[in-house]
Amino acid sequence: MMGMNTDIMNGSFGGSMMLFGWLIYILVGVALVMAIIALGKYIGRQ
Repeated sequence: MMGMNTDIMNGSFGGSMMLFGWLIYILVGVALVMAIIALGKYIGRQ
């Protein structure tokens, strides 16, 4: 997996792929935070 990532980074579109990867991580992080907040509100309401 690491070898494949370094090969992609050496390619012409390595920068954009890395940016896309960071974007996915950020979106997942935001989704997790939103889910935790929603769950907390739902539990608090009961």
